[in-house]
Amino acid sequence: MVDTSAIDTSVPHSARIWNYWLDGKDNYPVDRQVGAQVAEVFPGIVLAARTSRMFLGRAVRYLTADAGVRQFLDIGTGLPTVDNTHQVAQRVVPEAKIVYVDNDPLVLAHAAALLTSTPEGMTCYVDADLYDPAAILAQAREPLDFEQPIALILNGIMGHVADHAEAHAIIRHLLDALPSGSYLSLSDGTDMDPASVEAHRQYNQSGAIPYNLRPPAQIAAFFEGLELVEPGLVTFTEWRPEPSPWEERAEVPGLCGVGRKP
Repeated sequence: MVDTSAIDTSVPHSARIWNYWLDGKDNYPVDRQVGAQVAEVFPGIVLAARTSRMFLGRAVRYLTADAGVRQFLDIGTGLPTVDNTHQVAQRVVPEAKIVYVDNDPLVLAHAAALLTSTPEGMTCYVDADLYDPAAILAQAREPLDFEQPIALILNGIMGHVADHAEAHAIIRHLLDALPSGSYLSLSDGTDMDPASVEAHRQYNQSGAIPYNLRPPAQIAAFFEGLELVEPGLVTFTEWRPEPSPWEERAEVPGLCGVGRKP
């Protein structure tokens, strides 16, 4: 049972707004209001949220079925929804191990829904801050084997780090600790669409945790030193596309990719 007594439902919340765009149920009127306002300025935001989520599923299936990864470090977990990382991975490989990381009290309150697992596998939740990668790694070392490849999942999270140099340093810190044969799976929003830029400007003034769009070159820099998996750094709908439950095939202002650490 989720304890909502300490949750402020009068202030919009980034995870709940994202949940609203994903057609989830864990959101409140204030979140739906902000989410609808952003969608009015930039209608593609809903498709962007959903196609980014679909990329996550395809990437996890690739990592388990094709790349042979059995361990996942998923940072910026967000609220549980359909096809969370552990569900996708353990459908392919029941023994997969998943460590979720977030420092949001609301996400922590819902974490029990993320801790289900196959008998052969494992899921756990780490309460830690993206800005403190050393603490994340220290807590992840107990459940994960850092002698074996690990997939680092950063899906729609790095935009919360405003300074590009700091965001780059955080990713480097995390990747440097992972062994050869590990992977980075990352998606992020770009600043190429004026409507999206304006929508995010308004979103950032709503009281929710700001999300900063980046030029493509800065997102590409996150993969420096890695071997990009085909088709490389592309839009959410272009990365190994599969049939979609949504008929729209419009491109969204975001990039994603999977890279292997040599």
